[in-house]
Formats: sequence, C-alpha cells, structure tokens
Amino acid sequence: MSEKNNILVLLGPTASGKTSLAVKLAHILGSTIISADSRQVYHGLDLGTGKDLSEYWYKGTAIPYEMIDITEPETVFTLYDYVESAYSILRREQYNHPIVCGGTGLYIEAILRGYKIPNVPENPSFRQRFMEYSKEELSRTLISNYPDLAKNTDLSSSKRIIRALEIGKYRRHSPLRYSSDSFVETHPLILSIEWDRNKLIERIEARIDQRLSEGMVEEVQELISRGIPLERLHLLGLEYRIIGDYISGKYSKERMRELLSIRIRQFAKRQRTWFRGMERRGFTLHPIKEASLREATDVLIAEGWISPS
Repeated sequence: MSEKNNILVLLGPTASGKTSLAVKLAHILGSTIISADSRQVYHGLDLGTGKDLSEYWYKGTAIPYEMIDITEPETVFTLYDYVESAYSILRREQYNHPIVCGGTGLYIEAILRGYKIPNVPENPSFRQRFMEYSKEELSRTLISNYPDLAKNTDLSSSKRIIRALEIGKYRRHSPLRYSSDSFVETHPLILSIEWDRNKLIERIEARIDQRLSEGMVEEVQELISRGIPLERLHLLGLEYRIIGDYISGKYSKERMRELLSIRIRQFAKRQRTWFRGMERRGFTLHPIKEASLREATDVLIAEGWISPS
C-alpha cells in the first residue's frame, strides 16, 4: 500500500470540537476530511446534525470534505452505502492522509475493520411482522428457510435472527453483495477528543440553545413541509424525532428542550462508551484534551506525520 493510503481518524462525542480541530489539521496536512456521521450525508439535515459547513474554512482556505450532502433524507442511506462510498474515496491517490472525522463509532470501525456488511436495507414492515415471534420460533423459521444463514447467525439474539431473515428474503429477488468485497486496507492514526464530563455537558447545553436560536425547529418544519413523514423523521436521529413530535403537538416547547438535553447527554455517553470499547478491541487511541491543536500536532510529530516547526 502507498503511504497516501494512511489515514488520520479524529473521533469524539457530540459537541467535543471535532470539526474545528479536523479543519485545522487538514490545513496542516493538505488533507480532505471524510465525515463519519450517519446523518450528515443528507441534504437539509444541517443544524440537527452539527454539519457546520462554515467551519470548513481556515486561514482563507476552503478545506475539502466528503460524505456530506450527498443524498436526500427521503432516501435510506445504509451503513453498506456509507462504507462503499468511503472506500471509493480512500482509493483516490490524490488525497494525502485523508482525515476521517466523526462520532459514529460503528461507521468508523466498519471502515477500519472491513466488516462484512450486506447491501440489504432495513425493512421496517418485515421486522414488525416478526417482533411477536419467540426466539425459538424465529430460530426454526431461519433454519427451515435459510440454513446457510442460520449457521453464521447468533441464535441467542432475536434481533440478529430477524436481520438474517431480512437478508434471506432480500437475496431471493436481488443480488447480495458485501462491503468487504471492496475493502481498502488502512493504517490509521486515531486521535480521541476527551473532555471532563461536566465541561462536555456545558458545551452540549450551549450548543442546543445556539442551534435552537439559529432555527433548528424551522429546519425540521421545512422537512415536514417537503412531505417527509414523522415516521421517517424518527429514523433521522433524536433531534428530528423530538422536534418533529413537538411540532405535531406531542410536547410543549419546554418539554422539547428538556428532552433534547436528556437524550443528547445520553447519546454522548454511549459514544464515549463505544470509543473506550475500541481500545478493548485492539485500536490505539491517542487522547487529545479539549480538542487541543497543540496536543494533536504533538502526536503527529511523534508519529512522523509532520516535522517539528
């Protein structure tokens, strides 16, 4: 593999300052930023996803980015779609040390590990039909209809059995492909932004207020006006679910704001838990306190990515 296929991974919980730091590092390295966010791929999901496109300018220079605003929210853009697109970008030789930046840990690991992800979108109605089945009934159905899939499925998990049934149904009428077929080997240097818990909570609260003042409710209203149903909004993330329910009259404005705080804090906690799990799964994460550019560049110097100034 050429040296250009090495990648820098910058991860951290919501409101941790990932984009700002990534832009500064991209300026230093002459890199492109690849967003690792499951929702920033959608046009019109801006404030609710923390897209912050205005931040992709640094010292008068536009920083190139990928995997942002590439599809419409009516379209289901799956993990398979994301990994296939990301691998296509990583193959381009003109990118020098691209920076994968985001908080969706599964997407980041899927790129780095080459997970075997099928090109099978979720089928909510199909899943709903099997929700009332017992685990034993699900196992019998899978073994009877798709014994090959049953051999490679954790039969102790109803969720995984239903997913296997979903894959089996899909392949009856469509070709089955896996993202691992186009795997691009990477040699990542991973930087993990860390904040004191209380400071991160303060940042989360400030950002919620800022985005509400900038028009996050109006953003969701515009999506509804475009004809996107509440059921789809519910699948586009907690901000769109909560604000959509507020617009429909389910919550008061005060309750909507309270729920945003509760759910986003919980989300940040899950993100941090995932990142700690990455270390247990064999990745080396270099901690960067409070998105410090100095600490990040010190790591790049120590790892031979840049020379001391």
